[in-house]
Amino acid sequence: MKAILVPAPGGPEALVYGDTADPTPGPDEVLVRVRATAVNRADLLQAAGKYPPPPGASEILGLEAAGEVEGTGERVFFLLPGGGYAERVAVPRGMLMPTPPNLSDAEAASIPEAWFTAYLNLVVEGGLAPGESVLVHAAASGVGTAAIQLARGRGARVAGTVRSPGKRRALADLGADPVVDASGGSFAGEIEGAWGPEPVDLVLDPVGGPALAENVRLLRKGGRLVLIATMGGARAELDLRAVLTKRLRLIGSTLRGRPVPEKVALTRAFVRDVLPGLVSGSYRPLVDSVYPLRRAADAHRRVAANENVGKVVLEVGT
Repeated sequence: MKAILVPAPGGPEALVYGDTADPTPGPDEVLVRVRATAVNRADLLQAAGKYPPPPGASEILGLEAAGEVEGTGERVFFLLPGGGYAERVAVPRGMLMPTPPNLSDAEAASIPEAWFTAYLNLVVEGGLAPGESVLVHAAASGVGTAAIQLARGRGARVAGTVRSPGKRRALADLGADPVVDASGGSFAGEIEGAWGPEPVDLVLDPVGGPALAENVRLLRKGGRLVLIATMGGARAELDLRAVLTKRLRLIGSTLRGRPVPEKVALTRAFVRDVLPGLVSGSYRPLVDSVYPLRRAADAHRRVAANENVGKVVLEVGT
């Protein structure tokens, strides 16, 4: 089969469109013909040799895909620990979700990693309740655009941060208000100006280090900070007195390395709580751009340059 291979670690130039062996399904797995997959920053890190796949997972990039089950033709989409940048992938049957008839394969492939991450960390880890206030960092990312919609759908108000002012309008259209340009390094003042002091119940943060102090400043008593990545840095000073007096909870969360039974349970919860909104159209995946699989390097360049609003998708077989 055709796939994107990474013979040696590097940037987008390290990606090679070539041939590799078809996957062999294990117990309780099915073979899926991939029609589309999507790019995540984890793929860029893995290609650079900085984020190896979990033990036993495919070395091929790609954490989500949509396609057809071999032998039955069922249209499905699903989360993966790896292997999506290829014509075929082996998937545990319990991870498969039916593709809504109103969505293309490209749209469906843009959902699993971003929307599972948003759902897991807002609802399961963060305990988001109606009427609460949420701050979403890197709000123009796939996770960010999903988180805005999920939080709004659960009756919360949402503020977002971006580092490209041109992206603010798209996020406002999704329901974020305010949307703050954090390219200067500060965001708390503008959010306080809109919402008042200590207005935030839950922060979804893939930035890390430099955002920590202002996150803590904005959180009210009983607030939660869910850290999902450290794009801005892995180290920061923390005012422990504020953590104590505000009774804050700092939660670290990753998705990729969780065991399959846990991911199957998360898939069932997602199908129950989120899939109906995707079927009805009240939730919509935001596809920034679509590239053929052989142009995966160009897709990686777009994500690396932070040019996208929503997900960058790769179509397979084109």
